[in-house]
Amino acid sequence: MRLFSQIKKGYSSKAAIKDIFSGIVVALVSIPISMGYSQIAGLPSIYGLYGSLLPILVYGLLTTSRQFVVGVDAMPAVMVGGMLAQLGIMAETKEAMRLVPVISLLTALWFFAFYVLKAGRIVKYISTPVMGGFISGVGLTIIMMQVPKLFGGTPGTGEIIVLLQHIWNQRENFHLLSLCLGAGTVVIILVCKKLIPKVPMTIIMLVIGGLLQVIFKLDRYGVKLMAPVESGLPKLIIPDIKVAGDNFLELIMLSLGIAGVIMAQTLLASGNYAKKYHVPMDNNAELLAYGAMNVAAGVTGCCPINGSVSRSGIADSQGTKSQLMSVSAALTMVLVLFIGTPLIKYLPVPILTGIVITALIGILEFDLAKRLWKSVRNEWFIFMIALLAVLLFGTINGVIIGVVLSFWEVAIRAVNPPTALMGRIPGHGNFHSLKRNSTAKPIKNTVIYRFGGNLFFANIDLFCREIEEALKEDTKQIVVDARGIGNIDITAAERLVMFHKELKNRGIKFYLTEHDGSLNDQLKKLGAESLIEEGAVRHTITLALKDAGLEKPYTLEENTEMEKEKKETFFNDSVEEKALAAEREWLHGKADGSKL
Repeated sequence: MRLFSQIKKGYSSKAAIKDIFSGIVVALVSIPISMGYSQIAGLPSIYGLYGSLLPILVYGLLTTSRQFVVGVDAMPAVMVGGMLAQLGIMAETKEAMRLVPVISLLTALWFFAFYVLKAGRIVKYISTPVMGGFISGVGLTIIMMQVPKLFGGTPGTGEIIVLLQHIWNQRENFHLLSLCLGAGTVVIILVCKKLIPKVPMTIIMLVIGGLLQVIFKLDRYGVKLMAPVESGLPKLIIPDIKVAGDNFLELIMLSLGIAGVIMAQTLLASGNYAKKYHVPMDNNAELLAYGAMNVAAGVTGCCPINGSVSRSGIADSQGTKSQLMSVSAALTMVLVLFIGTPLIKYLPVPILTGIVITALIGILEFDLAKRLWKSVRNEWFIFMIALLAVLLFGTINGVIIGVVLSFWEVAIRAVNPPTALMGRIPGHGNFHSLKRNSTAKPIKNTVIYRFGGNLFFANIDLFCREIEEALKEDTKQIVVDARGIGNIDITAAERLVMFHKELKNRGIKFYLTEHDGSLNDQLKKLGAESLIEEGAVRHTITLALKDAGLEKPYTLEENTEMEKEKKETFFNDSVEEKALAAEREWLHGKADGSKL
């Protein structure tokens, strides 16, 4: 048990008291959040409390993270709820209660597979725009499902068009008092998040809802209340995979998507805490802990369990030092299940629905969309495609489209890596981008070309074309700064040999420089050793220029009258001023707005 290693050396009784108290706070805050997310996942609210018991305890005993908290959380809940909606399964039915634990178990199996494959690195292939668009799409879908419950209706299922039709059809069940309670809850929580973010408004609104029912008997006026639940610990079950029936492959894909989302979010967030406090964390061991906690979720009938950034923040603010906090939170939840469950029947449905909707609003990544629109328009389109894919085609298809988008984005970036023509800044060493530095000048009769990515079949034409376009009538040598080229495929290697021969026949020397030695090994294996044998591969740009007969100080191309004026001004500046000017252009580009 990794917990014991956390509380051995240098762990004081004062720290233990802090961790125990922190666990109590985390458990109390988790009550309304977990109940709400449980409903989002299509389960009765009590399962949110079940998910805050055994899974948290298992994770606390196995994790290598000291501060991170897990529980029933938004991401897996909305994905499960979206899947149930897509399959046409009504929330909180026996069918949903049989199917959701199967999804948790399949998610756990994926984590065990990830553990064996050491697959934590997969996270880097899911881009922020794809993840943000996917989660926002699922969040909006679940919000639309919950809207009818705000005004006394029943929740819907399906994609966005079907949900809009359902909301319209539920107008017959419209109840004004319910709408006031539900919408009022949403407004109050959102406003208080802005004005008093540290106040736990979800707990306060639950208490207010219960008091309103006790004092005014809201159910007598048509307001729906939560169904009563049994007190006590959850009954352990063995999820029956047979209930998946014809939907088994879809559930496999869904559980893979859930495991990917949990891995991406939880590894990243828990890793941040490990870096913050300079404590070790084993990513692969974490995957094993995620698998174990989701087995615990499955046998207690819960939806998949995820890391909770909000609850981890609360634990951190309490000065948590170890996972004794998780043990304390689990034991606190035991007391809640024995003592507090009779109070659930006093909770008005519209108020809990309002709490759920505000939680869902919190996961929508529209701020990210705004930033992308202002800065990187093509990534904004990727965000919107992922979002619309979920809204229009459902969660499973959204997962598939999201994964395809991620790899498509990687491919696009690989095909179009950053490139630049290089030159010298008078009075400075090294070589600089001509576009980013107004005082940089090309070396006479020379093209220095930087290529910032791996060279393969899809971008070798770009490589050759840009060099051709940079050639002038008096060009005598081409030097490639290849430090960004880590790998090359056989198509690119063969084309490179041909390109070298073409240039040689035209009297132009060609050099490949600045790359790692492993690229030379690849050239030999791929049959491009002629480049090395003929001296076209040199260690540095300087050695290549020397081989071409150029010595320092290099002769730069003649300047126009305007460039001469710039040069005179530049040389009149101090060395420090010249360095600062070069740094500004390196950071921000030239004054005319041109970039690398």
